[in-house]
Amino acid sequence: MQKQLVTKDNSLIGASYSLGVVEQRLIFLAIIEAREQKTLIEAGGLLRIYAQSYAKQFDVEKHTSYEAMKRAVNGLYEAGFAYSKLDERSGKIGHYRSRWVDKIGYIDDLGCVELVFASDVIPLITRLEARYTEYELKQVVGLQSEYAIRLYELIIQWRSVRKTNPISLSELRKKLGLVDEYKRIEAFKRRVLDLAIKQINEHTDITVQYEQHKQGRVIIGFTFKFRLKAQAKKLLEKSRSSDMPNMLASLKMTDKQRGMFAARLSRMSELANYAKQGEDYKAFAERIELELLDESKHDFYMPYLEKIGFQSS
Repeated sequence: MQKQLVTKDNSLIGASYSLGVVEQRLIFLAIIEAREQKTLIEAGGLLRIYAQSYAKQFDVEKHTSYEAMKRAVNGLYEAGFAYSKLDERSGKIGHYRSRWVDKIGYIDDLGCVELVFASDVIPLITRLEARYTEYELKQVVGLQSEYAIRLYELIIQWRSVRKTNPISLSELRKKLGLVDEYKRIEAFKRRVLDLAIKQINEHTDITVQYEQHKQGRVIIGFTFKFRLKAQAKKLLEKSRSSDMPNMLASLKMTDKQRGMFAARLSRMSELANYAKQGEDYKAFAERIELELLDESKHDFYMPYLEKIGFQSS
């Protein structure tokens, strides 16, 4: 079964916005559809999300799905986000505001929602040469809190180092789209942070805990530490511990060769932009080694592998 991958530029991952659970789920499904129809999305074409697909992905009734999707149309049309991104010409950081969609509507007879992503969004979900974060849709399927979904995204971009940079309370609130809600720290922790952490730990591939930073007795920020659950480590650990050579379908190499080539790839200047935030050479090489087990990544890596001496059969 093909993986359903949600891919976002880190500028979009770190953006500030407020979207309900259904609105975020529509964005996820639209991103997956956009990646599968790259030519269409680059031309600004319509993307259709069917209630049947929503119901299947999120395990809800089809009729309930469509009603929820229809209610989300107005909210998604009005929603915007604020983000920061490097200006390629000047090398300076620019701060921008944009909308998610240029157009959105629904067709009752087809049971679907149609949307056109805003022009600013398209490169943030389709161009993967820059820094980006990718995760499987199934990781957020069980999250019922909009804050849990956003917090998972903010945390998982630090997958390679298992620890986020310190983030101030005000910045975290901003990224979660909180303005006047839960201003008291007790309410914020109980209704937002602790609830989100509980859902993430129960339903995703990571287990998270946070460290509070104080100024005197006042909490001013947090650092999130996490570890991958056993299932997420199993593939690589099984491969590394096996006595038998692991021969891949289209990249015939042993475990030892894969580790060697991954180390070399991590040092290539051509792949420097593929490294993620906070990722050193060792962590980058470990991620590449794991990705070389994924046949869907082979076409991407093959030109670079050939440059460093790998010969495909």
